[in-house]
Amino acid sequence: MGNESFHFQLGAFRCMVVNDGNSAYSDPAQIFFVNAPKEHLKKVLRDHNLDITKWKEYVSPYPSLLINTGQHRVLVDTGAGGLELTTGKLIPNLRAEGIAPEDIDTVILTHAHGDHIGGNINRKGKPTFPNARYIMWKDEWDFWISKPNIAALDISESEKEWFIKYARDHLLPIQNQLDLVDHETEIVPGVRVVAALGHTPGHIAVAITSDNKQLLYISDAVIHEIHLEQPDWYTKYDLAPEQTITTRRQLLDWAATENALVHAFHFPFPGLGYVIQKGDGWQWQPKITG
Repeated sequence: MGNESFHFQLGAFRCMVVNDGNSAYSDPAQIFFVNAPKEHLKKVLRDHNLDITKWKEYVSPYPSLLINTGQHRVLVDTGAGGLELTTGKLIPNLRAEGIAPEDIDTVILTHAHGDHIGGNINRKGKPTFPNARYIMWKDEWDFWISKPNIAALDISESEKEWFIKYARDHLLPIQNQLDLVDHETEIVPGVRVVAALGHTPGHIAVAITSDNKQLLYISDAVIHEIHLEQPDWYTKYDLAPEQTITTRRQLLDWAATENALVHAFHFPFPGLGYVIQKGDGWQWQPKITG
């Protein structure tokens, strides 16, 4: 189905990356590499065939990961929902694969940014996945539902207000189906949540293991391929940049050491590949999907 879904096997688990749509980020260098020295950034971008003066947008997919363990159907993140005209395609794309919302029994939310929780609820404001338990890190829930302080983000006041409202609007309706976790734990056999704090206070990664095969879903711990080579460069949406950098280095080191398959949310669809050690950083090796 082109850039709508991608099937792959992980040990005994049948997995699928399902896209919710796409979104274009304007002036991506200013968003993704806030603290990068300008001349160094220009050189790194040139190495990637990018001209800082001409790189006007980055089109990101908004994918979810579906894991069929044989006993459970686990969905990681729910896309952006009706956030943009180009999003909200998760449910149609799942149905095209013969999967109804009622078939999902577990939904893991890596964090509460709009492009990861927008599909939590349907147009009537009810949970999209009526038979699922939703999983989130407790600190993430507490942060957004209380009085979140996102003053550190270099964004407009109106955008900050939107972030908070969108999070609450898409979290509160699932409260009765929500399980909060406060430590790394196995959610269903073979699917484990891992603390990956920094991007948000309760940002998590998901580690999936079956028959000695491993997949690490890193969500927004890494936004662009260049972050592997320059792991100390952070984005304007990282609430705690130093913690983000520490988390990123830990996850990339683990992925490279274990030779785990990695899913990176904002990378070109389907966002699957491997992390290879390169000098003091790493390099992205996309999984061959053809």
